[in-house]
Amino acid sequence: MKVLIVEDNRILAKNIKEYLSLKSFQAEVAFDGIMGKDKALWEYFDVIVLDINLPGKDGLTLCQEIRELWNNTPILFLTSRNTSKDVVVGLNSGADDYLGKPFDFEELIARILSLGRRNMSNKVTTIRVGNLEIDTVRRLVTKHGYPIELSTKEFDLLNYMAQNRGTPIDRQVLLEHVWGEFDAYMFSRTVDVHISTLRKKLGQGIIETRKGFGYVIN
Repeated sequence: MKVLIVEDNRILAKNIKEYLSLKSFQAEVAFDGIMGKDKALWEYFDVIVLDINLPGKDGLTLCQEIRELWNNTPILFLTSRNTSKDVVVGLNSGADDYLGKPFDFEELIARILSLGRRNMSNKVTTIRVGNLEIDTVRRLVTKHGYPIELSTKEFDLLNYMAQNRGTPIDRQVLLEHVWGEFDAYMFSRTVDVHISTLRKKLGQGIIETRKGFGYVIN
């Protein structure tokens, strides 16, 4: 499970990241709201752990902006602002859960795992893009009802972009999440070749190129 920690207290952020790593989580840290927004929108995370009092952009504003961009990644507010009123405001801004500081690390892990499981259960099993239908359970793609043969990686690439529909994704992110690795040679060739093949099989207009940002399915 991959977790984004948006926390300006560098010591606390480091401690949370190290504890999550001990529990076999992947964790990344952003120390302000602007950096947090960039990571939340350009990378895939299973859960976002978000402070409210942040420099650059406060957590409530960041949460609202993430939701306005149709990003449904579960968000857990982890903050010292933990009165009943604060909790209500936080949940109304689009957060899924709320944990006050100081906190118990085991409770934090339990909350993250709960949100991650909820996120997986909420993922759609059939995605429609124009005249395409993607069955994520049976791993089938049809166009006008007729099946399209895709390789394993072609399907994984299409499925990942469709699950993140509307968000441009750069090559490095696609390599990390579809292939599980990254190096300079792969960065320059592998994604582009697979995208080209997908376009031939799916037809034009499904996968767009956003210059300077990556590929996107709208």
